Amino acid sequence: MSLALPAPDMARAITRISHEILERNSGSESITLLGIPTRGAHLASRIATSMREIAGQEIQCGTLDITLHRDDLRLRPPRALMPTNIPPLGVEGRDVVLVDDVLFSGRTIRAALDALGEIGRPRTVQLAVLVDRGHRQLPIRADYVGKNLPTSPSQVIKVHMTELDGVDEVTLEEGEM
Repeated sequence: MSLALPAPDMARAITRISHEILERNSGSESITLLGIPTRGAHLASRIATSMREIAGQEIQCGTLDITLHRDDLRLRPPRALMPTNIPPLGVEGRDVVLVDDVLFSGRTIRAALDALGEIGRPRTVQLAVLVDRGHRQLPIRADYVGKNLPTSPSQVIKVHMTELDGVDEVTLEEGEM
């Protein structure tokens, strides 16, 4: 196991992503962040807090469960549905930023786009990820990336967050996926 992103670097990446989102969207009035559970939801909450500190106003932030939209439901053991929590202003006509911890094949984001389509029609959809590890299977790319971390397909990226794991760090491990 090697440490790919220690806590101070994670904090800097979140702050940078927050600034980039605000700059690209000319402020925060039309932005809705939707985190993909589990770690993407916590990451979205942190980005919303950072954006609120920068912009001085509340940021719409929620969660988007993608479980029923995954294309690998038959291949994985059943898991409980996670909560979908759409903020009061919804997604209709807004600039939605999907937030996840790691971008790998792109299949999770494809499922998120399907789930989002059932909720409403945003003006734009953007993607923010803490780590982009490559190996895309679908034509999906992130608009905001904390760290590009080239990996081999056999390596595993683990994002640890204080809210769930008691520590902030990203590790790179050898092993089968």
